[in-house]
Amino acid sequence: MLQSNGELDAEDLEAAYAYPAERTWTRLNFVASLDGSTTDARGRAGGLSSKDDQRVFHLLRSMADVIVVGAGTARAEGYARVEPDEVDADLRSRLGLAPLPLIAVVSRSLDLPPDLVAGPRESATTLVVTCAAAPTDRLAAVREHADVLVCGDEGVDHRTLREELAGRGLRRILCEGGPALAGSQAAAGVLDEVCLTVRPQLLAGPATRFATGALLDPVLELRLVHAIAGDDDLLLRYVSRSVDRVRP
Repeated sequence: MLQSNGELDAEDLEAAYAYPAERTWTRLNFVASLDGSTTDARGRAGGLSSKDDQRVFHLLRSMADVIVVGAGTARAEGYARVEPDEVDADLRSRLGLAPLPLIAVVSRSLDLPPDLVAGPRESATTLVVTCAAAPTDRLAAVREHADVLVCGDEGVDHRTLREELAGRGLRRILCEGGPALAGSQAAAGVLDEVCLTVRPQLLAGPATRFATGALLDPVLELRLVHAIAGDDDLLLRYVSRSVDRVRP
């Protein structure tokens, strides 16, 4: 377990969040206030972020093959395609990754942010993940601008999604939420890791937890890998206790 006070060393931080080698790995990253809120007063997760959280946010994006996000979060947070200046190009080169991570936006309704699905399909950097029950007219329109993965019938099957991504060589999977997507992934048993930045703030109000949905049975048990103290934030990394027994 690592601990730090003050400035976080870049090499140590990279080592602390390294992906396991040669296996498919799904990582969830969130920020929350001390009293458990995952959004600020305007309903945005980005408003909770800090300097240390942003360092981890950009590091995890720089280490990922694909960023999975729910359409609701993509709309609320103003998601767009990842730009070259948003990732560490040298790190991606050293890790043998593509210049930019793809974004995979998950939506049953296909009500998608226009900045994520625009332009010619040949240059698309967004995958759209949906199910067979998606509106056929919207599905046809989306397919003109992005690759579409149909995973599941009435809703997105996250085990199928994981397999589809791995089949495309996208084995370093970073999930950025929102809460319904995180809950669905936990329920499907595909979450290997949870990274959480705890901000020293009390917001009260009608806060939403970072994973919502049906009660998990059995619950997802995790073990603490590290707790890193930044300026005042706490950077936590947990790994599922089942990964070594269940998933390659």
